[in-house]
Amino acid sequence: MFAFRPAERRTLLIAIDFVIVELTTLLAFWIMAFRAGWAFNRAYLLDQLGWFIFLPALWFFSAFLNGFYDPTKLSNLAVGVSALARTVVLVVIVYLFIYFLSPAPLDLPRGIVAYQGTASFVLISLWRLVYVWLIQRPGFARKVIIVGAGWAGQTIADAIQQYASAHYRILGFVDDDPAKQPPISNLKSSTPTTPLPILGKSCDLVRLVKAERVPEVILAVSHNLSSALFQALLECKEQGVQITLMPVLFEQLTGQVPIEHIGDNWNVALPLDSAEAGGLYPITKRLFDITGALIGLALYAIIFPLIALAIKLDSPGPIFYTQARVGKGGKVFNLIKLRTMIQDAEPGGHAVRAQAGDARITRVGRWLRKARLDEMPQLINILKGDMSAVGPRPERPEHLAELDKEIPFHRLRNAVKPGMAGWAVVNYDYIDSLEDAKIRLQYDLYYIKHQSLWLDLLILLRTMGHMITLRGR
Repeated sequence: MFAFRPAERRTLLIAIDFVIVELTTLLAFWIMAFRAGWAFNRAYLLDQLGWFIFLPALWFFSAFLNGFYDPTKLSNLAVGVSALARTVVLVVIVYLFIYFLSPAPLDLPRGIVAYQGTASFVLISLWRLVYVWLIQRPGFARKVIIVGAGWAGQTIADAIQQYASAHYRILGFVDDDPAKQPPISNLKSSTPTTPLPILGKSCDLVRLVKAERVPEVILAVSHNLSSALFQALLECKEQGVQITLMPVLFEQLTGQVPIEHIGDNWNVALPLDSAEAGGLYPITKRLFDITGALIGLALYAIIFPLIALAIKLDSPGPIFYTQARVGKGGKVFNLIKLRTMIQDAEPGGHAVRAQAGDARITRVGRWLRKARLDEMPQLINILKGDMSAVGPRPERPEHLAELDKEIPFHRLRNAVKPGMAGWAVVNYDYIDSLEDAKIRLQYDLYYIKHQSLWLDLLILLRTMGHMITLRGR
């Protein structure tokens, strides 16, 4: 009945959250007026009008930064409430920072952010609870049929069940392969533990869509369409049914490009139109890189003597460590890091990836990695133009040669400058295996395809969050 698209549901959530944030801001000023004995009237509210713009803006900035509106968190109540708590905490921290650095702190409303933060956390948590309960009702789930029961079809079905099971109700697959035609009796929704049925062939698609009033068909066919399937899709479109390509939906749900499942849709899925090929973005990004690197090095210089002393006292060897890495266009450069491993950690000079719990990492090095302070000397690489603040993490030449052979499209990581921070790092961290490298590439290609200053800023802020909470490795 209410077969809203995920983007429409997200818009609805944001709109209602905005109303709640404004109302809780109003409530906070009422509490402050009540406690101070002030008149709560129009003149009082007009004096505080700027806060009804600033606080919601700060709240939503924090919400997007903490991934509160990420598709993977919209239907998971526990994950959503956790992101909401981080959102409120960040708003409080920023406000306190402004309050104590203000030349006239007594002119700022005291307690306002605590009242607003507490009220917004409670009310939005309750609204999320209602929302999750509603979307689990049969009338609110968006019915879909997946065309193609092969690897690509199974992959998007798994992604839906993992990231958006509350938003979609998968009726089953349509496939022309006789080997995938088990007997079926009726149409039933599935759960992650229930196999999805094969509903019929291409010639049955239109009938199924009409009978079940399906508003969306997901095309997960990685080869040329047969004439029968093409005609069926045209007729579905004629009936107002949305036809969604599997790679496009996979990107929306996971933030990755499905490199192994794009098939003939490679021109839709791969980042052919890079933002770096334009004029404004690369210039702005380079100015941002230089400014950020200079500020970062100035701040890093304050704590560097203590870090250097700790490294020298912890284990013998140099403070800095350089390593050959591959940059944009395959150009090799020397990446600068602080040494976090024992001296001669790679016997014979053979490249060895760092593993979880790697015994070669020193005690100080382990803490430097957690806070990602060992990466800060790469600000020099940014000033030199070898790297950018944001981009795919640069790979070693030895590992790159191996991965280019094993993983399709892997060399496209070199289409942009590598970065200190990256979309893959904030979403998946480092890699330990070939399978990890494939997933990292899918995140990297998503970043290259969707490059923007906003995405760069989001990645940098999330990286700072990882540094503060010691989530490096």
